[in-house]
Formats: sequence, C-alpha cells, structure tokens
Amino acid sequence: MAIAGGRALICAVAFLATGQFAAQAESLGDALASTYLSNPRLQSERVSLRALDETVPQALSGWRPTVSLGANAGAERRDSSVITRQNLNPRSIGLNATQPLYRGGRTVSSTKRAESDVAAARARLRSVEQDIMLEAVTAYMDVLRDSVRVQLTSNNVRVLERQLEASRDRFEVGEVTRTDVAQSVARLSRAIADREAAEGDLATSRATFEQVIGHAPGTLEPAPPLPELPPTLEDALDVSIKENPDVVSARFAADAARHDVRVNVGSLLPELNLVGDLSQADEQTLEGVSSSTESIEAQLSVPLYQAGAVASRVRQAKQTRSQRQVEVETSHRLTLEATRQAWEILRAARAQIVALTEEVRANEIALEGVRQEAAVGSRTTLDVLNAEQELLDARVGLVAAERDEYVAGFSLLAAVGRLSAKQLQLPVDIYDPEEHFDKTRNRWWGLEAPDN
Repeated sequence: MAIAGGRALICAVAFLATGQFAAQAESLGDALASTYLSNPRLQSERVSLRALDETVPQALSGWRPTVSLGANAGAERRDSSVITRQNLNPRSIGLNATQPLYRGGRTVSSTKRAESDVAAARARLRSVEQDIMLEAVTAYMDVLRDSVRVQLTSNNVRVLERQLEASRDRFEVGEVTRTDVAQSVARLSRAIADREAAEGDLATSRATFEQVIGHAPGTLEPAPPLPELPPTLEDALDVSIKENPDVVSARFAADAARHDVRVNVGSLLPELNLVGDLSQADEQTLEGVSSSTESIEAQLSVPLYQAGAVASRVRQAKQTRSQRQVEVETSHRLTLEATRQAWEILRAARAQIVALTEEVRANEIALEGVRQEAAVGSRTTLDVLNAEQELLDARVGLVAAERDEYVAGFSLLAAVGRLSAKQLQLPVDIYDPEEHFDKTRNRWWGLEAPDN
C-alpha cells in the first residue's frame, strides 16, 4: 500500500504486546487479503451478482425464436353405418417455430433494465467489499490497541506491586504511615481491575478479528502508514459524489426503474410474430391415409382491454421510478455526511495525537521529578501514585487516538469509494465481475453455472 504517516506509541509497543517479531508475523495487508478471499458475506454477494447476470440473456431472448416439437400416437376404433368398422392408429408429429418481430419495445427496454440492474449490483458488490475491508481494518487496529492496553496496564500492575512492597517496608521502619500503605493497596487494586478490563476487551477484539478475517490473530505487525488520502475536504466531497458505490448503485437503480416503465408500457402495444409450422399426420380419420402440412404466417396481436392490470402496472412502475430518483438524492446526502464525519474524526484524532504525545512526554518528566522529590521527603506516596496514573492515562489515550486516526482514514477512503482490494494493491487475484457477465450475456443454451 502507498504509505504516508505513522503511529508512534502503538507501533513501539505492539510487538511487546502481541509477541516477539518473527518473519511469519501477520501484516495488515495479509489480513485484508485473507478477508478478501474468504469472507462469506463477500462471496455471497458475488454469487448474487452472477445470478443477476442471467437476467440479461433472459431479456435478450425476446429477440430469439422459440422452437417446439410435438408428437402423439394412439389407437382408435370407429363404427359407422356408412363405413365398415376401422381400427385406426392415429399418430402425428409437428414442428413449430415462432420468431418475434415486434414486441412493443419490451425486448429493448427489458435488456436495458437488466443491464442497469447488473450495473447497480456491481456497485453494491463494491460497497459490500468496502464495508468488509473497513471492518477488517477496524478489527486489526482494535486488536493492536487492546494488546497495547493490556501491556501498559500489566506493566502498571507490576510497578504498583513493587511500590506497595516498598511502602510496607518503609512503614515497618516508620518512614511512612498506614495511610500511605492503604493508598498503595487501593491504587494496585484499581490497576488490577484496569488490567482485567483490558484483557476482556482484547478477547472481544480477537473474537471480532476471527469473525471478520477468518482466523484468530497471531503476532500482528504494526499497521503501516495510511494510504494516500484526499488533500482537502472539498476534494473528498467531490470524489465521493462521483465514485462512492452507494451513489453509483442508486443512479443505476433509477435507470433500471425508468426502463421498467417502458417495459410495462410495451404491454399495451401490438405484438407481431412470424410463425412457421411443419406437421405429418397418419390415420387421423381413415385407415392408411396420411397428410402433411407446411405453413408460415405473420401473426399480429393488438391488445384492446386487459382488465386494467397492465395500466396499473404502468402506474406502479412510474411510482417506483419516482422513488428511485428520490433515493439518488438520499444517497448523495448520506455520502456527503459520511465523508464529512470521517474527515472531522480524522482531523480531531490527529489533533489529539499531537496533544497527547506532548502530554505523555510531560508526564514522563513529571513522574521522574515526583519520584526524586518523594525520595527526599518533599512529595508523598499519593503524589507518586497520581503521577503514575496520569502517565498511564495519557499513554492509553494516545493509543486510542492513534487507532481512531487510522480507522478514520480508512473510513474516509470508503466514503470516497476508494477502499477496494484493487486500489489497496492487495496481493490477491482481483475478482472481475465482467468476466462472468461476458461469458453469460450472449449464451443461447447450456446449463453449466460456474461457481467462482
């Protein structure tokens, strides 16, 4: 992935929390590639799109002839006062072919409707892919964040255990009071509770990671710097309206609804077919008598009144068309809102990182000073405990802000429509929906249905 930016604390502590660095450590790119290849929701959406591809050859079949073969055979006995009894074996075989010539424009409109539906479904597939990629990034960063929290809180417990032991020793020789010991015990108990909460959050994050990505997290590499993002909010908004897959899908759905109106109007128009028949009949009325027929004719059908059903479907299709047009505007607004939210969360997280980095640095200096002052008696045990807690809180806050910045960056990519395996340059074979469509569009026969 193209890289620019970084997360200092979460990168520095991540391997301490997840294990020693090893060549087989999983990177974010590896996790996203695994998600792309194995996520069942993404695979289901691909199958759904391939099923929808079949609506195009179904619509194109309106141009093609239909051919049917019929045959019958039986036995019949006839008695008549004029003709002596006959034992007949009537049998016949016939071939019928019908070639549509004009269907009120329904074939053209049905094909355009089906193609628009397929285009909308392709955009929905991209949207699902983006959602799943964002879920994977979030799960990956949550595991890193919570691993660092466990490491920080565990270190804090060890520090406070040593401090409690020292306080008890000093109490034995009269250097501190029972109050100082009690404060150390209370702060250690809080630290243990914080560690347990962090471990619970990590277990939840690991479970989410496995559900989204398809396997439990092992040793995770620190996340790489963010991919290239739009330089300004205005650029992001412009790109999102053009490329966001939800907006694209809504536009094609509106096109499909418009063509559907024309399909239903076509049912009110005349239909012209060319019909050819070949037939051979034996012993239909007389024993030993055969006949054959060859015919070709044009058949015109003009609908006059259809009980109001077709007119109702036209009105219904027009209402649906209006609904789809409104949904385009809805998707525009939702996309702009998502883009602005992601941008502001990213901006706020970056500002927090600057402030919290300075806070961590200042608290480290302050803690060292408080410890030295406590050693000569000018600071109390509570002062040391408070300084340690403030440093821990600042470090945990910095880790959370770095995670929020990263997730917000990928949320912005999703909002502008650029969070895909292809654009992230993942090491996978990119699924191409056009490959199946091109093979399917003009098929005249065949029952094989590829499964990938």
